[in-house]
Order: sequence, then C-alpha cells, then structure tokens
Amino acid sequence: MASAPQISQSVPADMARIFAAQSDNQWNVKASSAEERKARLAKLKASVEAHADDIVAAVQKDTRKPEGEIRVTEVLNVIANIQRNIDNLDEWMKPAEVATSLDPNDKAMIVHEARGVCLILGPWNFPLGLTFGPLAAAVAAGNCCMVKLTDLCPATASIARTIVEEVFDENEVALFEGDVSVAEALLELPFNHIFFTGSTRVGKIVMAAAAKHLATVTLELGGKSPVIIDEGADVAKIGAALAGAKQFNGGQACICPDYVFVPGSQKDDLVEAFRSNVRQNLYSDDGSIKTEAIAQVVNESNFKRVKSLFDDAVAKGATVAVGGTFEEDSRTVHPTMLTDVTPQMAILQEEIFAPLLPVMTYDNLDQAIGYIEARDKPLALYIFSPDQEHIDKILNRTSSGGVTVNGVFSHYLENNLPFGGVNQSGMGSYHGYFGFKAFSHERAVYMHQA
Repeated sequence: MASAPQISQSVPADMARIFAAQSDNQWNVKASSAEERKARLAKLKASVEAHADDIVAAVQKDTRKPEGEIRVTEVLNVIANIQRNIDNLDEWMKPAEVATSLDPNDKAMIVHEARGVCLILGPWNFPLGLTFGPLAAAVAAGNCCMVKLTDLCPATASIARTIVEEVFDENEVALFEGDVSVAEALLELPFNHIFFTGSTRVGKIVMAAAAKHLATVTLELGGKSPVIIDEGADVAKIGAALAGAKQFNGGQACICPDYVFVPGSQKDDLVEAFRSNVRQNLYSDDGSIKTEAIAQVVNESNFKRVKSLFDDAVAKGATVAVGGTFEEDSRTVHPTMLTDVTPQMAILQEEIFAPLLPVMTYDNLDQAIGYIEARDKPLALYIFSPDQEHIDKILNRTSSGGVTVNGVFSHYLENNLPFGGVNQSGMGSYHGYFGFKAFSHERAVYMHQA
C-alpha cells in the first residue's frame, strides 16, 4: 500500500483532512468510466445553469462588469466548456494504438490517465470562467481537485462553492474561500498537478511551490501582447477592433492587445478609428461615459498602478490621442490611446491590464520584429496584414503563445486550438482536447503476446 503523503504542520486541519481524503479516493476516480465522468459533468452543468442569475449578481458585485459580458464569459462559456467535455469524452479516453517496431504481433498504446489530486487557482478577471473551465477538464480526465478562487472576488467564490458542494463530494472536488493565506497553505500540499491562471510574478511562486513536490504545472500567465499593423492594412477596421478589445472587461484580459506598431503614415487614421468606436459605444450624448458599459478596474491598488503608468508616459513625452480620463470614485478608466511613446516609459515595460493602448510608429517591418524579438515572449501576437509573405515573416521571426491574424482573440476562442503561453507568458496549454491532455498523463503501455 502506498504511503500517505506528507503534509506540512502549517496546513489547516480541515484542508489537510480533505487532501488526505482526496488522496485516498483518487484511485476510485481515476478508474471511473466515461459515463460516470459525464454524469458528474452533466450535474455541474445543470448547477451552473440553475445558478446563472446568482452568478451574474455575484460577478457584478465583485467587478461591476456589464451584465452581457458576464452572461457570455461566466455562464454561457462555462456551460459550453462543460458540454464540450461531455460530447467528446468517449473519444478522448480511448487508448491510442501505435505501431510496434519490436514485434508486429505485440500491441502498443498510449493511455491517458488522471494525474491524481490537482490544485486549481483561479484569477480575478474572469473569476468563474477561468476556474470552472479547467475544473471541467480536470473532472473529464478523472482527477480529484481542490479549487481556490481569488480573494478579490468573494461573492463569486461563495456562489462557486455553493455549486461545487451541490455537485461533488469533498473527496472528489472541494472549493476553498479566503485570502492569500489560504492559497499559500494550499501550495504547501503535495499535489500531483497545479493549474494556475494569473500574473507572471505569482506564477513563479506557484512553480517554486510545485518544485518542492515535483508536481507538474500548467501556468496560464500573460505579458505584453503586441500588435503589428502592416502597410496597406485597413486601419479603420483595425482601430474599431482594438477599441472593442480594450473595452472588453475594461482591458483586463491576459490576451488583450498591449501595444501597437503602425506605419507612420497610418497613425492618424488609426487614432480616429479608435476614437470613433469608443465614442459610439461608451459615451452618452452629454459626453459622459456610460460606466455600466465598461468594467471597473478591479481594486484601488490596480487603479493607482494604471494611473501611474499613464502619468509616467505623459511626463516622458507621450501624447494623449484619445481618452486620458480617470474617475477614481468609480475606478473607471476611459479607453485611452497614447502616441509618441518610447521604450523607456514604464507603460512599455509592464503589462497594462487596463484600457490604455500605447502606439509606436515604424519605418520598416524589421524594426517592429526586432523590438518583439528582444523582449519576453508574449501570450498573444496580433498581425494585421494583407501580405502573406509579411505574415509568414513575422510568424517565423517571433514567438508567442498564440497568434490571431487580421482579428483579435480568435486563437483563444477557437477551442480546437491549444491555448497557453510560452516561457515568461506561461507553460502548458488547455481548451477542448488540450484541457483533457493538460490534466492527463500519457502512459505508455506495451503488451507482449501471452
């Protein structure tokens, strides 16, 4: 019989008890059939559907997001993710036979088996969607899970716990509420796999904790995602797309465009297109912003951080081409475009995570490519170009977690593609089948004839 995992004395007793229960039960869950796992997922889906209005109210209380955004990202997307796992699980769980080179009469196969007991740590920008998405994949792969939402969204964490307790026994899935000390205690436990979504800074802490127990990790981080606008691209269309991206969740998305390269001759048209879209979508006839139409910055410290990035840029010579208004009482940042920015400004050195968009001009494509090559690999790269040779050149000369060409966010939205970062922007990927793989070990099985 395997020895019980060693648990630090600093871990709260109830947390240690649940981890021990999941460690014991993991073998039963691992051995569960596709039908049993699909039944758990169907129950989870039904609970999310039943609590849809509660979810919307909780996320609004925590974030002041527009209701329509919440319905899409925190309810409909969660339901769709769960259903995708249900629909495909039979196929995903089938052993993949491979040719044998030793003896043609033998059999060899790859079996996807559960990693064991997993920890899922969710972020604040999409608190339910980016926690229950990985949870659905973990359940589909046959794992036990301990889950922690961010303490910045306590109302959402509360309804998430209600859902989890309705659906699962605690020896299968348990959700913990509380502040950062709860997350720190969880990271003391010897998990088999940790799935973290959040900042690169905290990702390093998570990876260090995982290393103590040789746990595998999936790190969904972020970084500064660049946009390259090529000569001849439709800047009127692009400006509207970038404005929409910066309005979505108030620019607080890990794949949000973070800075733009545009040919100098097209800069003014890009600015005007951005301004026009923002004015049309967010402002009333009297010139005031509709605060209900854009998410607030998550908390006061982040609001001050964003304002500091803006102030530093302006002090060092950046031009406020659009926006530039900060409403401290409501933590509302008006969508803002800055031109005449330089690499020495903090706004080009730190991930922005707000509706600010710095723009740089370039004379030839190699300048933009060289700038990206010299910096950390981003989570997303956006290319707008009518020239396939230029697109191929950018793809060949840069690296990023994913790429969308002539659009925004699409590489994330397409669930038949893996989503994840590379090096500083993360490691591992998920979504659809790739989520099932993230929570699975690919076990090699070779069978000789009896």
